[in-house]
Amino acid sequence: MIETTNLPPQRLALPSDASRVSQLMRASVRDLFPHFYDARQSASAAVYIADLDMQLIEDGTYFVHEVGDEIVACGGWSRRNKLYTGSGAGDDDDRLLDPRNEPARVRAMFVRSDWTRRGLGRAILDSCERAAREEGFQTLVLGGNPARRTSLPIVRVC
Repeated sequence: MIETTNLPPQRLALPSDASRVSQLMRASVRDLFPHFYDARQSASAAVYIADLDMQLIEDGTYFVHEVGDEIVACGGWSRRNKLYTGSGAGDDDDRLLDPRNEPARVRAMFVRSDWTRRGLGRAILDSCERAAREEGFQTLVLGGNPARRTSLPIVRVC
């Protein structure tokens, strides 16, 4: 069972957090992805997945958990059409999704390797779900590739 009490505080990410969020993303990919992917795939993830999409922070849909001045988990959701940062630029990436008939997207969740399996991902997912629901979305889906192996531990818990 995953411990979900005594979680570090969660808050919305600010533009001033961008550098620390980016560092966490790279560290998480570097430390955790090799447990699920080969060296080539992990190296690719460091380039294409561990790249912060500032639009999420600017939209107020990205959360962080902090311990002291260190961000130990981050993740969020999007009300926009872009699937994930590494998906390339699309003509309608900035288009707002229609909550009546399109799902909001969970995007870019990362946890520092020494903070895994403590409920931080679940807490971020709960916040994403609550915020998307408040904006009228009926459905929330994992953005990008829901079969991504690093997503499976979270999916299994949910």
